Amino acid sequence: MTKVVNYISEAFEELKSNVTWPVWADVQRYTIIVALFSVLFALATWGVDELFAKSLEGFFRWLKG
Repeated sequence: MTKVVNYISEAFEELKSNVTWPVWADVQRYTIIVALFSVLFALATWGVDELFAKSLEGFFRWLKG
């Protein structure tokens, strides 16, 4: 258990002293970029899904008809 506590303590010390954190403005800008990309990717995925669903529906209707 001592090893785990020591590891966590060293990890926090590393984060405090050796990591270069971005400035708040950059964090906000990158967050907006990621959110917009996520929404666009979700819409694109939804669009492709709808396209395939309609295509398969038409194909099976054609097979029955």
